[in-house]
Parts: sequence; C-alpha cells; structure tokens
Amino acid sequence: MCGIAGIARLGGRTLGAETDAVLDRLADILDHRGPDERETLRDDAVGLVFTRLALVDPEDGSQPLVSDDGSLVLVANGEVYNHRELAASLPGGAPLKTGSDCEVLLYLYREHGLDFLRDVRGMFALILWDRARNQLVLARDRFGIKPLYYHRDDARIVLSSEIKGLFADPATPRRFDWEGALATPLLASAGTFNEAPVSTWFEGVELVPAATVERIDLADGRTTRHRYWELPEDSDEGAGAPEFVRRYGELLEESVQECVTADTELGLFLSGGIDSSAVLALAGDKRAGMHTFTALTGGTFDNGDAENAAWIARELGVPNHQVVFPPDHVPTPQEWLRLLWLTETPMCGPEVYYKHELHRFARAARPGLRGMLLGAASDEFNGGYARDMGARDWPSFLGILSLVDRDTRLARRPALRHWWAQEPYFVSPKGIDGLDQDGDRLYRAYLRSEYWQIQQYNVWHEDRTAAGSGVEARVPFLDHRLVELCARIPERLRPELLWNKRILREAVGSRLPERIAERPKVPFFYGEGTYHSYRMLVRLMRADSGALVERALAAPGAADFIDGDRVRAHLAEIGEGRTDAPSVEMLMRVLNMGLLAQLAVDAPRLEDTSPGAVLQEVTGGGPVSEAVADLPELPGDAVPVFAENVLLLTDPAGADWYLIKDGEIEFVLQAGSPTLEVLRAVDGRTPLAGLLAPVGAEGEQEARADVGNLLDLGFLAWAG
Repeated sequence: MCGIAGIARLGGRTLGAETDAVLDRLADILDHRGPDERETLRDDAVGLVFTRLALVDPEDGSQPLVSDDGSLVLVANGEVYNHRELAASLPGGAPLKTGSDCEVLLYLYREHGLDFLRDVRGMFALILWDRARNQLVLARDRFGIKPLYYHRDDARIVLSSEIKGLFADPATPRRFDWEGALATPLLASAGTFNEAPVSTWFEGVELVPAATVERIDLADGRTTRHRYWELPEDSDEGAGAPEFVRRYGELLEESVQECVTADTELGLFLSGGIDSSAVLALAGDKRAGMHTFTALTGGTFDNGDAENAAWIARELGVPNHQVVFPPDHVPTPQEWLRLLWLTETPMCGPEVYYKHELHRFARAARPGLRGMLLGAASDEFNGGYARDMGARDWPSFLGILSLVDRDTRLARRPALRHWWAQEPYFVSPKGIDGLDQDGDRLYRAYLRSEYWQIQQYNVWHEDRTAAGSGVEARVPFLDHRLVELCARIPERLRPELLWNKRILREAVGSRLPERIAERPKVPFFYGEGTYHSYRMLVRLMRADSGALVERALAAPGAADFIDGDRVRAHLAEIGEGRTDAPSVEMLMRVLNMGLLAQLAVDAPRLEDTSPGAVLQEVTGGGPVSEAVADLPELPGDAVPVFAENVLLLTDPAGADWYLIKDGEIEFVLQAGSPTLEVLRAVDGRTPLAGLLAPVGAEGEQEARADVGNLLDLGFLAWAG
C-alpha cells in the first residue's frame, strides 16, 4: 500500500515552482499510507507524489517509475500479483530496471494502450503520465480496492489516494455534498438495489471508477473513459456442481498464495468463521510465523466468533491475539473525529472502529508487520447473505429479491408508489416498467448491487482502517476469476451451490475441521450482541455533554438538512441498556455527515490528532473472559418464567429449538447450548441460581448474558 497524488496543468501550461509547496503538503497528508519513503517530481505540466509502504522489494522499489525511453512515468498504489508472467508475455520481454511489481504496467501500456490492464491480476490505482502524447492515464482495479480521487477545473486537475489530499490545493472546494449523500440508498439502509454511481460525499470530488481507465488530454482537457472489465452476465451451462466446486477451490488457493507473497511480515484478521479460516488454511506453509488478530467484543463473545477464532488458530498452529474491547470502552469524541477524517465516509460505524483498533494493535504488537490478510468480500458473491436477509431457502431468497427489485423500480417511477403503499396489492409489478419477476434477472440485479456496495463501503473502509496504521489490506476473495466463476453459475445450480455458501464449504471442507467448515455464518457486527456496539455509540454521542452532536449541528449546511431538535430528543430517549434499535446507527450516520462538513472546512492533519491508547489483548483467561462478558446483575433467588405470549418449541428431530413470540419465530437455539439447557429447565418454580448450576462456569456466563437479554426484550419475566 502506498499513497499517490499529483497535479497537472491543462491548456498547455506548465507548473511553476509555487506548486512544490502543494506537492509537499500532499506528501505530508498521505504520509500514513507510505511511511517508509516519499518522492516528488515536477516536470513541465505534471507534478507527482509517492509515499511508499514497502512490502515487495523494499530495497529497490521506489517510484515514480520511468520507462526505458523516458516517455512514460508512473506512480501506482497496490500490488500486481502476476507481474512476472505479464513481463514474460511481452514481445522480447520487458526491460525492467527494478524489482517493483508495478513496473511492468509501463510496458503493458506501451504495448496495448488503454487495454493494458486486461490480464492484470491484483489491486491497484495508478497515475501514468504519457509524455509523448501529453496525456494523463488514470486507472483502478476491477473492484476499486485501491482508491483514487480528483478535482478538476478548466485550469488544472489535482489527484490523491484520499479525499483529504485534494484539499491541499486551495482551488478544491471544501463542501460536504448533503443532497448527494442523502440520496445514497445505502446510507439510509434503503431496501433497494444499489444502482447509482459511487458517491464521494463531497462536492466537486470525483473518483476514477473501478475497472476503468480514464485518459485526459492535457492540451485541451478532453477525457475518454475505457471500461476494461464487467461483471459477467452469461452462464457456464456446460459444467456441473462438482466442477464448479473444484475450480472454486483451486482459484481460491491460488489467490491466497498470491496474496501471501511479500518480503515483509503479514498478519490475518481471524473471525472464527469459514472465510478468514479458509484463507489461513490455504496459506499453507506461508502461515509459519503468521500472527492472527481477533476482536474480542461483547458481540463476538456472545456469538462465538472469539472462541472459534482461538480454537482454529490452535488447530492450525498460529498465534492468535484476542484484542479486548471492554464493556465500558468508548472512544472519545476526539478519537471519533480522527477516525471519521481518516475514513472520509458517513458510513463510519462500530465495524469500522473495531477494525481500525485491530490494525493499531497489530502494528504495535508486531512493528515489522506491513500487510493484513482479510476474509472480506466472500459473502457478496457466493451466497453468504441469503439467510441474513431472512430467507429460509433459495425460493424464499428469490422472493425477497423480488420485493427489493419492486421497490428499486418504484424509486424510478415514484408516481406509482402509492399503489404499493399498503396491502393488498392489486397492480402487477410488471406494470411498473414492463419487467417480469424473472429469477435470473433478479439474481443478477442483486449481484450488480453487491458489486456496487463493495466499492461504496467494504473496500473503502478496509483501505482506510489499514492505511491509518501503515498497513496494506489484502483481500483474496476479490480475485476477479473467483467472482466471474460464481457469477457464471447457471440458474439450475444456484440453489445447490449458492445457498448458505455451499460452494465455499465444499471447496475447503477437506482443509478445515468440520466445526469451522460447517459453522453457520454470523455477522462480524450485526446480529447477536449488536446492543454492545449500539450502547457504545450512545455513550459516544452523549460524551462531553453531547459535544459531537452540537458540533455536527453547527456544521455548514447542517441546519438545512438536520432536524436538531429531533436529534436531541431521540438521543435523550435512547437507553444505554440492551438496545438493538437500528436508529442508533442511523443517528450516528446523520451526525457523521455534519462532522465531515465541519472537518472539510478545517481539514486537520492526521498527525495533529490522537487516536488514543492502543487496546490490549486478553491474557491468561482465554476468549471466554469477564473482560467483555458484561454479565447483568440478576438475582439468583428469583424465579424466571416465560412471558404469556412466548413459547419454546422444537422440530420433530429436536435438532433446533425456537423461541416464538406472538406466533413469530424470534430466536433459533442450537441443541447443546447452555442457554437452551437453562430455558428448557424453566418451570416456574426453580430459581435462576438452580437453573444456571448444571451448565458449569463457562456455560453460566453465556446463559446469564442471554437470560438478561431475554428479560430486557420481554421474553422472560420474574415470577410474581
């Protein structure tokens, strides 16, 4: 990972010496992305900046890179995994002068023009100056893993890996885009497919789209855009399920092996689920000496992630650092402002905070670590989110997608929305725009939406949270060959391969213990234990007499878009107990918008802000620790009973048990869990202490926490 930036004059003008100060400011702003080295270049109409984090060839990988004839100059951020085979494929080979994996891009461009990235595998953003043609060439990888933003006017264009870098140039506007942000469905958690271009959140700030090459003629400013990759829309009808599973396993292993190639230490975020565990297993002998890092929060304690991460790390023989987020831990308002300015997105929330702190701990514990492997971006393309959306099976998943599709189409025809305002519906969805509820069309619309969301949220925050600690995030599941394979699974095989991530489970089942390979998916943040994170946000918003709230409400434009009285009233109503109300996170996003609007005006340097003390790992007690258990104070002599509208039922096989409230299944309890054992023993006579005794010390912590939650949610009550 590195930082790249630049300034170019348009209209045949050259850069003067006064530009050097702007280039130096750009380098300062991007220093956290590349603390190992910095270089600046100013020549004719172009100035370039490069700050380096050295993972490959630390001794001989400086940039800018220049072609052998001096006509091409390149700064690039990221990794080209297949650079050796690409160099060998060029006629006569490539006259490489360094060990940089990015140098081959110069000669691919000279050979193939705008199609030069067609066969490149990796993650990258680049600025290439074609001196002979007086053109700038800008490009990003297929998924936008590495960022590149710019602002341009008639006189010049300024570019940067991060938006804050653009503000080094006084001509860049510093205004938050309130209307654009509020119109972004993802920010409002709207139940529609994401179709709009990726938002940059700031007025006048553009980004180079993923899978795209932009060419800017510096003589007249004319711009051409070439898209070199698209998410496949066709199916591979010739292969059966076993063939898809075999190819998926081979491609994933090859991708992992490419991602673990480095000349410096790499780590891995280990969640205890199949995704990150598969990356660890497929690393093979490269995992020797690799350290893994797990967030030990109230949520990961409750949902079993922390326990399973520690277990699989022991099974595969690698150290696992469980980083403790104590129950009373809350970032200060100043620390939150720093994180928000680092990430540059109102989507900043608990998940982003946890990962940022994991990176900080990893870098402090392992100073030589420069890269972090992630299990991210698996679910989006291999069927990982169907159950999270409430589906029971593949047909019900398609039924949910049809509702999302209908609302997406209605957003384009708002005059028809009133016909679907309430049930029963008498108008066919086809009447909206003539489209049938075709299963294949629905699923492909879903894939395109997930592809968009990865760019707007996932890779955005993964890049920034890692960059804040001088670490490069590597994402093996975003090998485009893997994504293409899953996208081409024909409709007839999707229920078999894409329900509950079967293609991944089958592909790595022989490489992982069954406990992990068949473990149900649990979200890193959403789901069981979410109330821990929401309580943290509530305490953050209330800290220092609501300092963040008042700062956000006083920001430029906030009075026109935020109802301050409602914000204050809602925050006053929210309790600090076991609230799972999504409104907490939505309120934080609203405040984030105001805070970003204010930060853009002041544009602080990250180096002038403090991230706070680095968290510590659990020692001695293992992942089941009172440090995060947050056990409620419950009277042992009181007798719990089920509420009148609650039933505990099981299926005929007794494999799963269900807590049903008002006729609706609210919780599924697995056989053998301590909480289920306690609930099955509830008889209206036995006090809580007697119910907890049979499950043992470790089981008691889990069961006590769940009983407290069920009491708060009204599933249980005290007798009398």
